[in-house]
Amino acid sequence: MTNPFAHLLEPLDPQSPEHHFYNLTKLDDPRYACLPFSIRVLLESAVRNCDEFLVKRADVESILDWQHTQTQSVEVPFRPARVILQDFTGVPAVVDFAAMRDAVKALGGDPEQINPICPADLVIDHSIQVDFNRKSDSLQKNQDLEFDRNRERFQFLKWGSKAFRNMRIIPPGSGIVHQVNLEYLARVVFQRDGLYYPDSLVGTDSHTTMIDGLGVLGWGVGGIEAEAVMLGQPISMVLPEVIGYQLQGTPDTLITSTDIVLTITKHLRQVGVVGKFVEFFGAGVAQLSIADRATIANMCPEYGATAAFFPVDTVSIHFLQQTGRDPEKLRYITQYLKAVGMFRDYSDETQDPKYTQVVGLDLGSVVPCCSGPKRPQDRVPVADMKADFQQCLGNPQGFKGFNVAADRHGESVEFQYNGVDYSLSHGSVVIAAITSCTNTSNPSVMLGAGLLAKKAIELGLSVKPYIKTSLSPGSGVVTYYLKESGVMDYLSQLGFEVVGYGCMTCIGNSGPLPEPVVESITKGDLVAVGILSGNRNFEGRVHPNTRANYLASPPLVIAYAIAGTICIDFEKEPIAVTGEGKEVFLRDIWPTREEIQSVERQFVIPAMFKEVYDKIENVNERWNSLVAPSDKLYTWDPKSTYIKSPPFFEGLTRELKNPESISDAYVLLNFGDSVTTDHISPAGNIARNSPAARYLTSRGLTPREFNSYGSRRGNDAVMARGTFANIRLLNKFLGKQAPKTLYLPTGETMDVFDAAERYQEEGRPLLVLAGKEYGSGSSRDWAAKGPFLLGIKAVLAESYERIHRSNLVGMGIIPLEYLPEQTATTLGLTGHERYTILIPTLITPRMLVDVKLDTGKSFQVRMRFDTDVELTYFRHGGILNYMIRKMADQ
Repeated sequence: MTNPFAHLLEPLDPQSPEHHFYNLTKLDDPRYACLPFSIRVLLESAVRNCDEFLVKRADVESILDWQHTQTQSVEVPFRPARVILQDFTGVPAVVDFAAMRDAVKALGGDPEQINPICPADLVIDHSIQVDFNRKSDSLQKNQDLEFDRNRERFQFLKWGSKAFRNMRIIPPGSGIVHQVNLEYLARVVFQRDGLYYPDSLVGTDSHTTMIDGLGVLGWGVGGIEAEAVMLGQPISMVLPEVIGYQLQGTPDTLITSTDIVLTITKHLRQVGVVGKFVEFFGAGVAQLSIADRATIANMCPEYGATAAFFPVDTVSIHFLQQTGRDPEKLRYITQYLKAVGMFRDYSDETQDPKYTQVVGLDLGSVVPCCSGPKRPQDRVPVADMKADFQQCLGNPQGFKGFNVAADRHGESVEFQYNGVDYSLSHGSVVIAAITSCTNTSNPSVMLGAGLLAKKAIELGLSVKPYIKTSLSPGSGVVTYYLKESGVMDYLSQLGFEVVGYGCMTCIGNSGPLPEPVVESITKGDLVAVGILSGNRNFEGRVHPNTRANYLASPPLVIAYAIAGTICIDFEKEPIAVTGEGKEVFLRDIWPTREEIQSVERQFVIPAMFKEVYDKIENVNERWNSLVAPSDKLYTWDPKSTYIKSPPFFEGLTRELKNPESISDAYVLLNFGDSVTTDHISPAGNIARNSPAARYLTSRGLTPREFNSYGSRRGNDAVMARGTFANIRLLNKFLGKQAPKTLYLPTGETMDVFDAAERYQEEGRPLLVLAGKEYGSGSSRDWAAKGPFLLGIKAVLAESYERIHRSNLVGMGIIPLEYLPEQTATTLGLTGHERYTILIPTLITPRMLVDVKLDTGKSFQVRMRFDTDVELTYFRHGGILNYMIRKMADQ
């Protein structure tokens, strides 16, 4: 039918009458000017896509009436302009599409109906590892090894780029997905099919929110949900509350954007913004560059919000100019956003919307800080780092504790490396990585690191050779300006050679440590440290041998690498002593903001961005020469250990079955708080004694060929065995960290996969018990697909991370939530009980259901299907089953 808001269409420029836009100001509704800018983006999408089927007039009214509907759990559809993926999540998405084509064909439909309708970009950035470092040829060696390991995956992705329309692949070696998005892919305003409209997106990586710093509304979703969006489905979302975050003041000249974001992360965690939008405003925003804003928006998942939005202003337009965008596009971007009331002047208080709640920060109050040792929200001022770590050593095992006996705090182990004697102790730095889009997208902190390195070298300072140092920029532009400004040589001399363009250490692709270092850590049971400029430091993520991991700005990463330990008070203790016996303090080598800005103005120029990005899709010769099949249906190779047709759609019929109760379910795992997707489905190395290793060995592979779990997400046999295989998994059944559980019928301790397999052979349904924030961390569809393959029918938790709950729903696993004031402890649950969950035939969103135990006890829990659309997916057995049936009927 005709869009009921067609009367809002008008030309943006009388000189180009064929290009129109929906002028929301012509709604003539005073409520529009009061809406947060992020909500205006949702409104425009609803107006433009209103068809009275997927998007209705009532949805437009609900969004327009946000001041009242924000607290009423009102469900609205949202059709983002595009989708972005990285290869760890992109490979399983393309595998799913290939399998869905087979399933549609089996049901008698047209398999080519399975094709992205919404434009999708896939950036290959998660595969490269730090196998080589500290040498000038490290980059080339790591890239060669990446291609050798992942040729089959890359070949499959290249097939996908041919077989599916609207899918663009950015080849390996180009950069990190979110930085490439910021510097190259972002449109800010779309011009498509004769229409102007705001750029917006969802991505299969939780740090998709980085693009919010440029004024493009985007957030992370589960891979399963993203696949549905690519196939034309709108996202069904509950209208969020919007927290206004007011920035005021000016940061001290020694403060970095990393210090600011770690401060905001801790603050917003305390405020409580889970499931909400955060929108930044106030005069302080104008003090921040787009790179600074993007750093703050990047860590949105760490403070728990859905999005962290900085509306477009003149600084945004300047960034687009700096990064070499087309001047004609800049003209219509500015013209369009001003016409629809989405262009911001942060100094004009009359533009301030009405927010749900306003909180804020005086930028002048920010001090240098890090976060750790196990969570990004656990901020520690640099001045307190030494004392905090020493306290953590003795604290009970937990987020801020390692349970090291007091008489072992001074433990040290002597070792030799390259014929020289060294020693390690608790707090010794063994990994120092300048990594992650969070910081490598920001010239101020990268040039700051380079200038610090220059001053350090000039004073004769060095980094001990056993420390694994690395520099993995988020795009080739970074290397360009580091070289042009002359600081790259100094970084190299300290051991921070460029090792690759990708996420690397931040996602656990840190590669091996020197064997003498590993032996010393193991011998002394030492709490060794990784220091990285990343956004995630969950236990077991960065490296198995670094139990403490701290997030820090790139200059601080170098500073702690030079010191060689986290146990230093930089104010009172020298960072090093020169050969002449002179004490050097951190303040002696720390660059001022004026020094950094001077270099940045001179060397970060549009020509660099244009030169790098003009050839980004064709610069990788190995990718260009890669031959891939061109068939529309994928020919699965039964010998492949990377790409395998998943079993999700086996036996799928057109007919729906009524939901069934879960009877006499055993608890497979019993968890406490903050179980992350890294615990559920690790991305890093495959341990040699794991079920996945046994499977790969049975297929003729040697440990050297195992690669990582993340690289094998196209093979369900590996990923099912890798589910809950994190060595830092803390299962209450065992009371210690291990990727194991109790097989309750006999009391045997087993690998989780082996126990699940036995339960399934006996026809026993499974359940997981958990505490708060279940599924926090990275967006990871295999953290839902894996449990599905293990036979887990439901999870009962105190609360869920937003994306993970969505992924569970997408796989047909029921997310159950304790009622307020109730927990496993208050209900006296041990996990040894058997659980029956009574599911009625008629289900409504967020309804209460009864749980009965074999002990005779019963209680109620809430089913976290939050919308009618989610219930539809559940009735179909998951979102992909729903899409297959829908496409088969067309």
